[in-house]
Amino acid sequence: MITLENVEKTYYSKAGNIAALKPTSLKVEQGEIFGIIGLSGAGKSTLVRCINMLERPTGGRVTVDGQEMTAMTETELRQARQHIGMIFQHFNLLASRTVRQNIAFPLEIQGKDKTFIDKKVSEMLDLVQLEDRGDYHPSQLSGGQKQRVGIARALASDPKVLLCDEATSALDPATTKSILSLLKEINEKLNLTIVMITHQMEVVKQICDRVAVIEDGVIVEQGRMIDVFINPKHPTTKAFTAAVTNAELPEMVQKMRLTEAYQPGAKMITRISFIGDVAGEPIISGMVKKFAVDVSILYGNIDQLKDTAYGTLILEVSGDEAAIRAAHDYLNERQVRMEVIGYES
Repeated sequence: MITLENVEKTYYSKAGNIAALKPTSLKVEQGEIFGIIGLSGAGKSTLVRCINMLERPTGGRVTVDGQEMTAMTETELRQARQHIGMIFQHFNLLASRTVRQNIAFPLEIQGKDKTFIDKKVSEMLDLVQLEDRGDYHPSQLSGGQKQRVGIARALASDPKVLLCDEATSALDPATTKSILSLLKEINEKLNLTIVMITHQMEVVKQICDRVAVIEDGVIVEQGRMIDVFINPKHPTTKAFTAAVTNAELPEMVQKMRLTEAYQPGAKMITRISFIGDVAGEPIISGMVKKFAVDVSILYGNIDQLKDTAYGTLILEVSGDEAAIRAAHDYLNERQVRMEVIGYES
């Protein structure tokens, strides 16, 4: 659906050139929700604006739905952009227009007749659950309602792609959750391809199928959202995922005096992570029954990565050396990720 091939963007000035986006390649599949995450100034907004050519790349090719955007004239781009919706952090609604009139605005520019516009606006109001707010002005709406209007306006032209540039950054957590739920519902109902630009890993965790991490204009890591969360490779990715996957060790574990090697009488401190159906399996009780070990749970958490359960446990396993090693092997053989943090004497 969306392909970027060695796309780059450099801003030239007398004060010096700024490479906002270095040669970047990625592919977004039809119907998926693709997240692009990075800190402020990382280049993520430049990247997304290169997709719809609001920023013309200084190199590389951008293809959307089989059309090479970088080869188009301005007239051709105006036509192509009708199939690419976009929503923004600060909503960008017209204060003097009602909700209905805001949603109708892009259709008016396209020259659609009034009957078509009225019907489409009503459909969009129903889609974003604002049927009773059509005659309100933006000043009468909450932040979440304003973003719903922005979504309705972006979808009024029946786009194949929706670009979301920090669409939830100005919203409180509860409102953010409701907007993400709406976007997910729209994605499933319309098979709409969505690109999410964000600096919030919570957003990626709740809604994205795949994710790319960008730093200093370079994509440093990308892959399935679940894989990136469970096994991040790059230090920047690890920093983003640490807070939402509880990768930081609890304080009580950090204070323990641990050794790397087993000592007679030591207890094994291990962290296991499990995903999907495995989260509901009695792995720990099975280990206790099978081997002569005692297990204490020092920390536990079960969360959701989009629609998939993800759990983490930190265990203290005690017993003789043979039993501990057998328990270690048992955990390794299960469909869990296991990390021995150390041994407590």
